[in-house]
Amino acid sequence: MESTGVYWKPVFNILEGRFAVMLVNAQHIKQVPGRKTDVKDCAWIAQLLQHGLLRASFVPPPPIRELRDLTRQRSQLVAEKATAANRVQKVLEDANIKLASVATDVLGVSGRDMLEAIIAGEDDAAKLADQARKRLRHKIPALQTALRGRVTEHHRFQLRLLLDHVTHLEELIGRLGARIEEVTAPFAEAVERLTTIPGVEQRAAETVIAEIGPNMEQFPTADHLASWAGMCPGNNESAGKRKSGRTTKGSRWLRQMLTQAAWAASHTKDTYLAAQYRRLAARRGKKRALVALGHTLLVIMYHLLKNRTTYQELGGDFLERLEPDRLTRQLVKRLEKLGHNVILQPKEDAA
Repeated sequence: MESTGVYWKPVFNILEGRFAVMLVNAQHIKQVPGRKTDVKDCAWIAQLLQHGLLRASFVPPPPIRELRDLTRQRSQLVAEKATAANRVQKVLEDANIKLASVATDVLGVSGRDMLEAIIAGEDDAAKLADQARKRLRHKIPALQTALRGRVTEHHRFQLRLLLDHVTHLEELIGRLGARIEEVTAPFAEAVERLTTIPGVEQRAAETVIAEIGPNMEQFPTADHLASWAGMCPGNNESAGKRKSGRTTKGSRWLRQMLTQAAWAASHTKDTYLAAQYRRLAARRGKKRALVALGHTLLVIMYHLLKNRTTYQELGGDFLERLEPDRLTRQLVKRLEKLGHNVILQPKEDAA
């Protein structure tokens, strides 16, 4: 059985004359020299269990496991739809049609009308560009240039096949979304709390609930949750030397959704999360800053679910208000690099 990037072994425990199944992380017991046959391995695991050296892994209740199946399947279908959209773009490029260079979404309402007209046999760039709607109509001259290509019957067949595939996937995603709303009805309060966080929408909140559940009793602290999810630096130190600090393995579904939510939060205006992202990206790079922001989001989610409260925005200037002297030194240093002599004079309090 595979979960969160590592392999898990079922361990049978006898309690009061009954068999109980304990799921443990194989990484906690596999790094032992020797004992590499199945029989000896079972004897070693039984000995560890006898001495209480095995720690049970987190197994969510059946309703959460069912919700997890649905959200993971939806994520797979969304990824498959993105793959199909890329194939549509590849066929258009092969036909020398540069629709993506003008339209933001090739599979939007205007883009689909143009694709349907191309499939129907229309090759007049002016008539194809006239299918544009709303704001895209301001780009009709650019569309006429982009839609001049060499579309063959082979291209039309491929486009018809891919568009039907995309439509089918959208239908399945819609059905899954409706089913997920039904299953998450008992957890609607927890989902609503998570959506108060900037960058966390309905789909992201549903995925988080499906992966960690609405109750935080199984995680003593937020650090335990971040470690379980693989959203914190690894701990690898020996002889006083700290080695690679890359993040540990965890739930790839939760990590993916947290990273997407972090990207959305980094683009919000006048929020603490966006300010933290900019501060970290300047020093550590954008990718590390996204992982760090995802860790912050997970910690916030933990406290919201545990304390049953909503998110309180600190403001985009919170870090500046927290350490004003540090900000002053940075600004003075930047001005001095530009060749200015800076003399600071405290502002007199108003009488």
